[in-house]
Amino acid sequence: MKLFSELLEETPVREVHGDAGIRALTYDSRSAGPGSCFFAVAGTQCDGHDFIPAAVAQGAAAVVCARLPERLADGVAYAVVDDPAGAMADMAAAFYGHPSRELKLVGVTGTNGKTTTATLLYDLVRALGHKAGLISTVVYKIDERTVEATHTTPDTIRLNAMMREMVDAGCEYCFMECSSHAIVQERTRGLRFAGGLFSNITHDHLDYHKTFAAYIKAKQRFFDALPAGAFALTNIDDRNGRIMVQNTAARTATYSLRSMADFRCKIVEQHLDGMLLRIDGCEVWAALPGRFNAYNLLAVYGAARLLGFERDEVLRVLSALHSVAGRFEVVRAANGTTAVVDYAHTPDALENVIRTIEEIRTPSQQLIVVCGCGGNRDRTKRPEMAAIAVKYASTAIFTSDNPRHESPEAILDEMTAGLGFAVRYLRIVDRAEAIRTAVMLARPGDILLIAGKGHEDYQIIGDTKHHFDDREQVRKALDMLNENSK
Repeated sequence: MKLFSELLEETPVREVHGDAGIRALTYDSRSAGPGSCFFAVAGTQCDGHDFIPAAVAQGAAAVVCARLPERLADGVAYAVVDDPAGAMADMAAAFYGHPSRELKLVGVTGTNGKTTTATLLYDLVRALGHKAGLISTVVYKIDERTVEATHTTPDTIRLNAMMREMVDAGCEYCFMECSSHAIVQERTRGLRFAGGLFSNITHDHLDYHKTFAAYIKAKQRFFDALPAGAFALTNIDDRNGRIMVQNTAARTATYSLRSMADFRCKIVEQHLDGMLLRIDGCEVWAALPGRFNAYNLLAVYGAARLLGFERDEVLRVLSALHSVAGRFEVVRAANGTTAVVDYAHTPDALENVIRTIEEIRTPSQQLIVVCGCGGNRDRTKRPEMAAIAVKYASTAIFTSDNPRHESPEAILDEMTAGLGFAVRYLRIVDRAEAIRTAVMLARPGDILLIAGKGHEDYQIIGDTKHHFDDREQVRKALDMLNENSK
């Protein structure tokens, strides 16, 4: 238990009423209980201030808010702050004893490549004999223990709780995806980072940030907050790479496939199952294909070197690393047909994956692309995704992703609106049927790209998550094809 007044010591406060012993923190009134501190955080759908009475009725001992309720409950302590979300970050760090200060915490931000880069860093450091934690879109890891991931970057209470578990489990490092939403919502506040890494930035999440400039600024805020003792590693092949670190106090380093940089890489040759790279003058085979993975691997190499690991040891382990679930995951059929399942859900990511396949496939191999766009998300990328698919594919099949509360047909209408009548494509709303159709259209040796969901094992229709896994569906369709051909 900690005193409310102690937790407020590092938080800017306008006024305080009373004190209390605090046993737990929450921003959800339904989980408030005796000894808990409730944070009245304003969200996109509702305002936590409306739930203060419910939290108090549940037994909350303290409330942090931007404005006091009309009636203050007896025996409950209150603190008025300008930013309850920021205060929650500060107080969560204090409540759990500032665990990030006991870890070498590295944050990875950018539009594409965050999950792969963070996961490969986690795998690399553990292969070098160190305990580590991972916070990613796909999974959370506390050394070897797996925890289900709910957000790319979880809320500050869960974040600090997990980092405390990491420290208690003997972890020395933690690698963490830092989404733009999390940065704006103060979820990375109160954490001490040993380093930050920028991958790239392309149009995404404009439904939330409204403008591309605001999206860039959100990412830049992360580097602006890095301390002087940290490192900031940036991709200077991205035109915003230098902008990200222009105001940081951290020591900066650069990586590139095209320009002079602190860490450089060249693709010597590539295949569907991997590529030969020359990194800082040394050749290394990597079991991950594609130019985008060359950037990811170079970022991992640069971060590992900045963390103090020896070059030869890093390169040795780098050659043994494997792709992350749902990221250019290859499924092969007995007849030579190859399916690639990838999380590519932005125009840039889709084009990167397709270009990788284009660099590898022969003229005799067809490329069949299955993709869709999520509902209640950035609508500006829908026609871009469709245009990229038809530009490269022998056949493009547009289907549902996670339609949520939008009509799947309406989403497909927006995707195909600018394609014109001369462009050939298929529209199949049912995603399983779209995958089966792609498999049926494929000739032996062709390549299928199933894009958009990657590691996800669900499809969101309305408010309900239904089990759906692209990898399962394509394996089932390929197996059925093999049976029918016997």
